[in-house]
Amino acid sequence: MAGHSKWANIKHKKAKADEKRGKIFTKIGRELMVAAKQGGPDPEANPRLKAVIQKAKAANMPNDNFMRNIQKATGGGDSTNYEEAVYEGYGPGGVAILLNIMTDNRNRTAGEIRHVFSRNGGSLGETGCVAWMFDSKGIINLALREDDDPDTVLLEALEAGAEDVSINDGIAEIITTPEDLDTVREALVGAGYQLQSAEYTKVPQNTVEINDPEQAKQVLKLMDLLEDHDDVQDVYANFDIPDELMEALEQ
Repeated sequence: MAGHSKWANIKHKKAKADEKRGKIFTKIGRELMVAAKQGGPDPEANPRLKAVIQKAKAANMPNDNFMRNIQKATGGGDSTNYEEAVYEGYGPGGVAILLNIMTDNRNRTAGEIRHVFSRNGGSLGETGCVAWMFDSKGIINLALREDDDPDTVLLEALEAGAEDVSINDGIAEIITTPEDLDTVREALVGAGYQLQSAEYTKVPQNTVEINDPEQAKQVLKLMDLLEDHDDVQDVYANFDIPDELMEALEQ
């Protein structure tokens, strides 16, 4: 399970290189509003809202910004009704792709997403075509400091209820069940570790290895375009590009 998604790791690197803060804040703001409308404005009584607030903080979204979104959603100041949907499809090489959508116009969004797929070597599929290939999980990333002992991190995460832990390039990636995300996060923060992010995710059961450079470029371009779409909140995929090839593509 470790290394839950090659795209997630690539995305974290890209975010540092070229943060599109405005778009990121807009998407998180939309997610905050939907979570608050559904479960109320109190994060302690609304686990989904609590997770989105953590996501907002991890993205350096100012407190005033996300509080304004919550108040707007629960105080009657927003009349926009966002509909949640899951879109499924295939990318180049048979890569399975799963999208979480929030839209105020499902027909427009479906047409635009179908166009992105078809123009970039993929195809939008029927409901259920790839969702079964992914498991719902929680994922916590810790930024390890020089004096953090990896073995201790591993032991404490597992004792707190984590399912799996991997440590690479100074980042501890911890996989939990969705139900245990909050408990494990609080235990690790309480132990003094530096939290980078904590969120709900989809983990592929198996991966498709992409070894052809041109196909790898095409997959990454499609993922980028989907990620950049205003109505796409999350993109999950089951591809794996070997590190050597990724390094060659980045040059």
